[in-house]
Amino acid sequence: MNQRSPPHQPATSDAIEAAERLAAIVESSDDAIISKDLNGIVQSWNGGAERTFGYSAEEIVGKSITLVIPQELQDQEPEILRRIAGGERVDRFETTRRRKDGSQFHVSLTISPIRNREGKIVGASKIARDISDLRRSQERQDVLLREMNHRVKNLFAVASGVVALSARSASTPGELASAIQSRLAALSRAHELILPSTAAGMSGSTVNLPELVRTVLSPYDSVDRSISIEGPALECGAVVSTSFALLLHEFATNSVKYGALSDPEGRVTVKWFLDDDTLDLTWLEERPSSGVEPNQASGFGTFLVEATARSMAAMIDRTWSPQGLKIDIRIPRIKLGA
Repeated sequence: MNQRSPPHQPATSDAIEAAERLAAIVESSDDAIISKDLNGIVQSWNGGAERTFGYSAEEIVGKSITLVIPQELQDQEPEILRRIAGGERVDRFETTRRRKDGSQFHVSLTISPIRNREGKIVGASKIARDISDLRRSQERQDVLLREMNHRVKNLFAVASGVVALSARSASTPGELASAIQSRLAALSRAHELILPSTAAGMSGSTVNLPELVRTVLSPYDSVDRSISIEGPALECGAVVSTSFALLLHEFATNSVKYGALSDPEGRVTVKWFLDDDTLDLTWLEERPSSGVEPNQASGFGTFLVEATARSMAAMIDRTWSPQGLKIDIRIPRIKLGA
């Protein structure tokens, strides 16, 4: 007599196969997929969680999930568990978590209630995705947008300064127009120098420092030689040349707006000398009329100067007096070829 399998047997087999398939997907996921009970005790921990947090399943299953939460964010877990117990799903919650080695990183969390067969909420499933690269990319984008905004504002200020400088010596509208056009053309050439060197295909090339300084500052010079440049010829690598151009352009822009280049009798001197270990460059502003100490509040221009200096491993010292501003920059000689 043949025996037939119970009607529910195929369904049970299918359910087991589906569960095994789901378990394989969870285990192979790059995301950290974790389950925990309503007390925050870890119940399961996949391979993605091991790679993301540094703890093996043996190390953390049965322990509190707070092991991976920074001390200052410990209050997040009770609130998450409260929301889960109430049947709420927490979707794409961005926060910070801690690896086994103590390092912290940005993470996006999606947390859902786990229900038993009776529909009662007994725990939570959590998907954690490391978004550190995304956050760094967003931060770089934010800096670039702020820098673009800062430069656009500076260009308007510089254009106004160029008009004022040109008007000092022009005696006819034609002379004024010619002077403005030539200075704006020089400004365009100078602006090209502060674009990233790689964009212009300059990798591996060098720039002569006196030529670079003259190009950046030529839009602000006038017939009475309000700008003087003193220093030996020196070849600089493309990357450090871009950094020099950024710094000098920022100094000149500030001078046009607030300093010596805003004064018809003001003067700017840029000089440098080289020894065995360092390049010492000085930006010196002098104005006969008594000046007012500039606002020391840090804006994006200050951030840009400090970030550029760090990229060159340079030290910057500023000294202000009623007659003007002195900025001393010391750059390790080894950086000049970069």
